[in-house]
Amino acid sequence: MGKVKEEAQVLSQERIGVGIYSLWLRAEQIAKTAAPGQFVSLYCQDGARLLPRPISLCEIQPEQGKLRLVYRVAGAGTREFSALSAGDTVEVLGPLGNGFPLKPGKVLVVGGGIGVPPLLELARHLPGEVQLVMGYRTGETYLEQELSEAGTLYLATEDGSRGTPGNVLDAIRAHGLTAEVLYACGPLPMLRALKAFAEETGMEAWVSMEERMACGIGACLACVCQSTEVDSHSQVKNKRVCQDGPVFNAREIEL
Repeated sequence: MGKVKEEAQVLSQERIGVGIYSLWLRAEQIAKTAAPGQFVSLYCQDGARLLPRPISLCEIQPEQGKLRLVYRVAGAGTREFSALSAGDTVEVLGPLGNGFPLKPGKVLVVGGGIGVPPLLELARHLPGEVQLVMGYRTGETYLEQELSEAGTLYLATEDGSRGTPGNVLDAIRAHGLTAEVLYACGPLPMLRALKAFAEETGMEAWVSMEERMACGIGACLACVCQSTEVDSHSQVKNKRVCQDGPVFNAREIEL
């Protein structure tokens, strides 16, 4: 079953960090087929904002028909969503994009900033030993309890107030963490550093580049990234993050 558009009911919403909101929706059709690493697009009520806003899936409960979205208010569209409350409805398109492959063995799941939420559902589905390294600017973390229940959790904070002072790579090295496969989602500089680290250590690496998306449906072309090989369709070295990703084998793209 492909993507569908449905009127989702808001079950609850709460602020869980500075500008960070947790939104639970009942979207039964989408929840049935959604997978870790995919995303949905939410449509604004304001007709002046025509393009939907892509938001990653934090939790998926197919039996209950529920989805959890954890997002940062970054503009007028997400500010509108932050005012939603239980009983409201919002138009949702999904599931969109390609999710994470679920690899066996010992893995590293690494997130930074708003790249943390989509890794929760992934960590819950991975069949092997799961090590999670999450980076935040300050000690005001979010999803910490849920993540700690999905694997062994290590924190890094830029201000040094929690966990390892510095970034996620500092935490990985400080704890001597190793793995067969690395999964990552977060800011582009973080992904670039982790790709290099994976190459140095011989890890297979999968990265989610959702930070680069705009419309989420392939219409605006704002999310084109450079690929290492010529695309068979376009005959140039690029891929659309929303259509070909957001998850890529790190070897396939230039960061």
